[in-house]
Formats: sequence, structure tokens, C-alpha cells
Amino acid sequence: MYTATDRTTLNQCLEPTGDEMASRILVVDDERVITDVVEEYLRHAGYEVAVAGDGIDAMNLVREWGPDLVVLDLMLPGLDGLEVCRRIRIESSVPIIMLTARGDETDRIVGLELGADDYVAKPFSPRELVARVRSVLRRVQHPSIPDDNRIIRIEDLSVNSKKREVVVRGMEANLTAKEFDLLYFLASHAGQVFSRGQLMDQVWDYHYEGDYSTVTVHIRRLREKIEADPERPRYIKTVWGVGYKLEA
Repeated sequence: MYTATDRTTLNQCLEPTGDEMASRILVVDDERVITDVVEEYLRHAGYEVAVAGDGIDAMNLVREWGPDLVVLDLMLPGLDGLEVCRRIRIESSVPIIMLTARGDETDRIVGLELGADDYVAKPFSPRELVARVRSVLRRVQHPSIPDDNRIIRIEDLSVNSKKREVVVRGMEANLTAKEFDLLYFLASHAGQVFSRGQLMDQVWDYHYEGDYSTVTVHIRRLREKIEADPERPRYIKTVWGVGYKLEA
């Protein structure tokens, strides 16, 4: 899958930034050729990298090493990637980027619903993976907070940008960082319709032409957390054939 040609482009990667120098990336995959190339690209980009070849080692490193982001293959021997993702989410909110086979849409959606932040389908470009890692970390480490630190209120929904807090029907909603970013973006543009591609650009800070399951699953998870009836949403509406909007 990855050849010497990939390595010849290594020096073309973007130079590391100060934030990247401090970030720890755990790469979990049982294919040594993949982990070798991914590790080299990530180290060249300025990250500290650890590698695990199975789910048990991955869980031990999550607990003992404390990575800032996990790149997780779903097809692992023994403890598979979906179970690893589920166990990580019980213990930690560390961002997870899944590695999936091109056609495994069901596993991809299940992984996103278990709490993964993004996915990359195999075969992939190592440079694309580095770009995804940078994008996810940038959103987590430097969340976008408006200058006015405003609180957006729509009926019994309150979104506080300074505290990154969401209260609905008098109770705080427990959102992940990405779920909050998505809700805040929609609430900031209440009434405006956005396609999934536009939401990927604005919220995930990554332009991608293809499968937008990441957006679809995050919308579903948001509805489950803020809507009284997720099947008949009051706030996040689907505009068929176009995208989504937050009803003003």
C-alpha cells in the first residue's frame, strides 16, 4: 500500500508548529508497513508518536502515556477497534481518528456513534492523515471562541461560548468538543441552511469531497442530547436535499 514513493515526499510536509511539538499521537494498527510510514510522517510534522499493534496495548498506552490524539485502525486482532473506541470513550475524551477500509460504511458509522471524531479510509495518503490530525488537534486545543463571548438563547436552549456550556430545558447537556463546535456554529447562524460539505469546511476545518458520514453522525448525536424527541427535532432541522439548519 505504501512504498518508497511515499517517503520521498516526506520533506514536502508542512513544517511543525509549537503546538505540534507538545502533542502526543498514539497510532494503533497491526500492519507494520502502515505504522512505520505514519509514524515517520507524524514525527516529521513535529509530533511525539507511540505505536500499538493491538487493542490491549492501545488501552495500556492510553492509560499510562496519555496521548493527545489516537489514530485507531478498526481491524485489529483480538480486541477490535470498535471495542477499543468504546472503552476509550468510557475513560477519556481524547480525540480519535479511525482508519477504516474503503467500503466499511457500517463500521465507520458505528465508530462515529461510539465517539470517534473523524475517520480516514484506507488506502490513504499519509499527508492527508497528518492534515486530519492537525485539524482535529487545532479544534480541540484552540477552540474557536468569539470576541463577544456571547450566550445564544433560543427558547429553552442556551449556548454559552465562553464557558462552552449548553443548557437545555434547565439541564446541562454533556457535549464533546466537536459537538459543541457544531452546535455553536449552527446557533450562530440560526435559520441559515448549510450543506454537509459546508459544515465540514467550517466546523472540521477540512475540505473533503466525498462521504460526509462524520457530519451526519454528529448531527444525530447532537439531537439525542438536546432534543426532547430526536425523531421530531425542534432545533436542528433537516432541509431535504440541501443540509441542516438550527431553527430560529
